[in-house]
Amino acid sequence: MLASLIELKSLESSPEAMAAKAAAAMDAPILKIKLSGDRPYEKLAAIRAARPDAVLVVDANQGWDFGLLQEVLPKCVDLNLAMIEQPLARGQDEMLEGFVSPITLAADESCLHTGELETAASRYSMINIKLDKTGGLTEALRLAKAAKARGCKLMVGNMVGTSLSMAPSFVVAQLCDFVDIDGPLLLKYDQPRGMEYKNGVVSGFDQRLWG
Repeated sequence: MLASLIELKSLESSPEAMAAKAAAAMDAPILKIKLSGDRPYEKLAAIRAARPDAVLVVDANQGWDFGLLQEVLPKCVDLNLAMIEQPLARGQDEMLEGFVSPITLAADESCLHTGELETAASRYSMINIKLDKTGGLTEALRLAKAAKARGCKLMVGNMVGTSLSMAPSFVVAQLCDFVDIDGPLLLKYDQPRGMEYKNGVVSGFDQRLWG
């Protein structure tokens, strides 16, 4: 059983609408907030006011530039954000080399496999591991071990899929600080005897899921 992330997507939502979504997810202990460059601080402040109890994880999804990141970070310190994922675009984040952030920055697209870890670890203090990007469980575990050895925090994510796809990620999740394997919730149909999701918690699967 692991605490998973409940996602709130910004799109063109107002701060007030985002706060309402956060309040409606009162049973979820961890919220992952997907933000564009449109009023990120205002939305986060509204969400924090609505959910002072929640752990807040931000996914900028390569949508910010370095100037916006520098502007937002000092304002967000008091919001007690757990981390900000991939604020800058892959291949355009070299300015993070040696940059000291007051909030944990996580690499997603900037670290797909162990071959990219050395560079990513010099720019980010957390690595988001996705089996779809590493190519499978073996490389994902290798990346997790290498990242932890470098002092990086870990997150496991997904690219959407059934519980059968999430099951190997569940293994990696045992090593991670954050778990985002809610792919089956975005599908109309999931594998029989799949994972169970309730109030932001994902439970282990039936052994028969493997066939």
